[in-house]
Amino acid sequence: MASKGKRRDSEGQYLTLPYAQLKSKAWRSLSGAAVKVLLELHTRFNGSNNGNVRLSMNEAVKALGISKGTAQRAFVELEEKGFIALQTPGNWYNRRAHEWRLTTKRMQTAKGLRVATNDWRFWQPKTKDGPTENPSPNSTGPMGNPRPVSGSTTEPVKA
Repeated sequence: MASKGKRRDSEGQYLTLPYAQLKSKAWRSLSGAAVKVLLELHTRFNGSNNGNVRLSMNEAVKALGISKGTAQRAFVELEEKGFIALQTPGNWYNRRAHEWRLTTKRMQTAKGLRVATNDWRFWQPKTKDGPTENPSPNSTGPMGNPRPVSGSTTEPVKA
């Protein structure tokens, strides 16, 4: 039995999911496929390779049992909602997958350590009228009944 405060080597790495992230609008709006892709990306993070985390579309399809279209939408969704950021685009001809940065993890750069950006904190859901802090000037709702331009005022019709 391992002593208190020490984990056993057989348990391996683990992923913490802070409540702030789990209760965020961005997390709660993720599709199931996007959560699966994000967790798979985290399994490829080794503590020092943030910005170089690779997961190809075909690998996601095979590992997660999803279609290529679903995998593509999941990557787009994760990037739009701020959980991942494209660091280096892949190259199909050279058989290189995109390199991703997990925004929840710090990143080692030539200039030193960069803190996690946690871009998901700033994501807001889109509405028909635009974000609440900057609504669209043109209402998309139904227009009210226009006032009559000419004619009499409203009077009951006499039989």
